[in-house]
Amino acid sequence: MQGMGFAIRPYTPTDLPELYRVCLLTGDSGADASGLYHDPELLGHFYAAPYAVREPDLTFVLTDLEGVCGYVLGCRDSLEFAAWMEAVWLPPLRQKYPLPLEADTSRDAAMIRLIHKGYVPSSLADTYPAHLHIDLLPRAQGQGQGRRLMEVFLERLRRLGVPGVHLGVGRRNVGAVAFYERMGFIRLQTFSWGYEYGLKL
Repeated sequence: MQGMGFAIRPYTPTDLPELYRVCLLTGDSGADASGLYHDPELLGHFYAAPYAVREPDLTFVLTDLEGVCGYVLGCRDSLEFAAWMEAVWLPPLRQKYPLPLEADTSRDAAMIRLIHKGYVPSSLADTYPAHLHIDLLPRAQGQGQGRRLMEVFLERLRRLGVPGVHLGVGRRNVGAVAFYERMGFIRLQTFSWGYEYGLKL
C-alpha cells in the first residue's frame, strides 16, 4: 500500500519505540507534547503500547522515507481490553509510578493518576465494542494518509465481524473532529473534555 513515498504495513514488535515517539509528538491534541512531559513514555504507556502488545493484528503503521510517521491501533472488544489492562498491563506500571501527591499538578502526575485509575470503557462499548487511536506526524497530515490508515483498520474490524467502533476526541482537536465526521463517525456523546463518536460496521 504505497503512494507518494508513504506505505502502510502491519505492526511488528520492533516498531514499539516508534509508537511511543509518535504518541508523544502528537500528544497535545495533535501537537507535539514532548515539552510537556518529564517522562516521554507516559503517554505511550496508556494510549499506544498496550494496544500493540495485546492486539498486534489491529495495529498498522504508516511509513515514509524517514521512517514511521503515523499509526492506527485499537482493540476489538473494549470490555475485554479493560479487563486485560487491569490484570496484566497496569499492575507493573503502578509499581513503577507511585501515585503523586495531590499538590502535583504536572502533566506527568495527571497521566500517572490515569494509570492508577485504569482504563474505563465507554458506555458506548456494548453497541460499538471496538475503539481506536490514530496519530500522524505533521509531515504525513493533509495528504489522505489518515483516511487510508482508517480504511485499513475498519476493513480489518469488518473481517473480524466487529459490529461497531467508537473513539474519543478532545474539544481542542478541531482537525480530528472534522476528520472523523468526514469518515462517517456520528457524534454520540458530549463531555467537558470533548466528544465520543461511533461508527456501525
